[in-house]
This record gives sequence, structure tokens and C-alpha cells, in this order.
Amino acid sequence: MSFIAGVADLAREGLASLRRRGGAWSCGVVGQKLGVAGGYGMLALSTAFLLTSSDATVRAADCGNVAGPGLDWSGCSKSNIMLQNSDLKGANLFGAHFDSTDLSDTNLTSANLEKATLVRAWVKNVHADGANFKRIEAYRSDFSNVSANGASFANAELQRAVFRGAQLVNADFQKAELGRADFSKANLTGVNFSFANLSRAGLSGAVMQGPVSFSGAFMYLTRIEGLDLSNATGLQQAQLNLACGDKDTKLPSFLKAPTGWPCPPDDPDDKD
Repeated sequence: MSFIAGVADLAREGLASLRRRGGAWSCGVVGQKLGVAGGYGMLALSTAFLLTSSDATVRAADCGNVAGPGLDWSGCSKSNIMLQNSDLKGANLFGAHFDSTDLSDTNLTSANLEKATLVRAWVKNVHADGANFKRIEAYRSDFSNVSANGASFANAELQRAVFRGAQLVNADFQKAELGRADFSKANLTGVNFSFANLSRAGLSGAVMQGPVSFSGAFMYLTRIEGLDLSNATGLQQAQLNLACGDKDTKLPSFLKAPTGWPCPPDDPDDKD
């Protein structure tokens, strides 16, 4: 007989005895019987609750699950492995570790990667529209040809990350660290670079078919040669004076090209 079944039998016994005696049981006996039953019942319920909670915790933290839509790998370590072509649509990857992991061609649509680490990871050709990349660490990671329309990279650490050919329509890069990031040939229409660090970032060759916000962005030696910035918002003369454009850079009517344009080629950088 199970523990819970025994408690139930004890309770039934007390009620049956009470009926046999026409309700004549003394308060002490009734209280003793039902008190024991009640005590066991509470203990059983508490134990069951703890076991259920424990099982739920184990399931949520089970990092051994095979990649699949909607899974929970929050806080899991998935570094230095091959996950290309995986389907992680809508997955909870909060705080997960993907350093040096190959996520190429993976479906990350609407996935939550907030505070995840993707240092030197391969995120090429990934489908990540609407994904949450807030506060990720992804130094030197390759996001080439990623589709991350409407995704958020706010407060992300993306120094030297590569976004060549990426689709980033309406993506949010507020306060992101983008030093030396490469956005060549990326679609940046509607992107928010407000208060981002774009020092030495390469935007030349990017597509901007609508407003792009540069409000408060740090643009020291940012490469904007040939860009059409005529619809840019938040852009100030002081930012342009630090940036690197050329005669083909189109500016809002109230701004003018600095006399120092074009800039010399960027200094060679180490490969480490």
C-alpha cells in the first residue's frame, strides 16, 4: 500500500467509526485520529509538491536535451560543438554558452539568447528574425548573411563581429559595443544605433533605404564611404567630423562633409 493510500484509509477509518458510534466519539479520540491523518496528509502533499517542483527544475535545467524548437537550454554550456542546421526556434537560451560553437544555418527565430556568450562563434546564414540577443558577448563572431530582422542586440558586446550581407531591418543595436564590426553589404534599413560605439566599424556598402538612428553614437573613424545618410536621424556634425566618408557619402541637408575626408586607409589590425 502506498503512503498516500494509507493516509486515505486512516481518514476513512476515523469517519466510519464516528458513524458507528452515532457521533459519540470523544473530542479527544476524534482529534487524535483526524489529527494524525491530517498530519500525514499534509506531509504527503508537501512531499509530492517538492518532488514535482524538483522534477520541473530538473527538466528546465536538463542540458542533455537534443536541439529542438522551444527547448530550455538556459545557462547550459554548449561550447566548442557542432550545432549547424539545428532548429532552435523559440528556444530559451538565456545565459547559455556557445563560445566557438558552429551554429551555421540554424533556426533561431524568436529565440531568447539574452546574456548568452557566443565568442568566436559561427552564426552564418542563421534565421533569427525577432530573436533576443540583448547583452550577449560575441567578440569576433561571424554573423555573415544572418537574417535578424527586428532582432534586438541592445547592450551587446560585438567588437570585431562580422555582419557582412546580413538582413538587419529594424534591428536594435542601442548601446551596443561595435568597435571594428563589419556591416558591409548588410541591410541596415531602420536600424537603431543610438548610443552605440561604432568606432572603426565598417558600414561602407551597407543598404539604408530608410531612416537609421545615430543619436548619441560614437563614430570615431567609422567607415561611411558611399553611404546614403540623407534620411539618417540623430546625426550631428561632431560625429561626422570623427567619421570617415567621401564625396559619394550623402548627408542630411543641414550637415556638411568635413575637410578631412576622405580618410586614409584604416591601420592594419592584428588577427588574434
